[in-house]
Amino acid sequence: MFSIEHDFDATVITLVDEGDAPLGEDIIVTSFEDCVTIEQLDARTDEVQKITFSLTQLRDLRAALNLPEGVYRLKPADGG
Repeated sequence: MFSIEHDFDATVITLVDEGDAPLGEDIIVTSFEDCVTIEQLDARTDEVQKITFSLTQLRDLRAALNLPEGVYRLKPADGG
């Protein structure tokens, strides 16, 4: 299950783990104009862990999820 909310300066997606145990903590993805953050509560430390991706890193991650093992460099969208 997931929810999508549009705030003033960001879009917030919350991913809820459903199904058989063990279940993971909710994941919150927040998309800003210049970056995307991913947050999840670490139940062992009771602290929220946060990762910030630049838009370029996010683009590369998206591409990497669909490629075989190797090292890659994406070409700029303008073809240059």
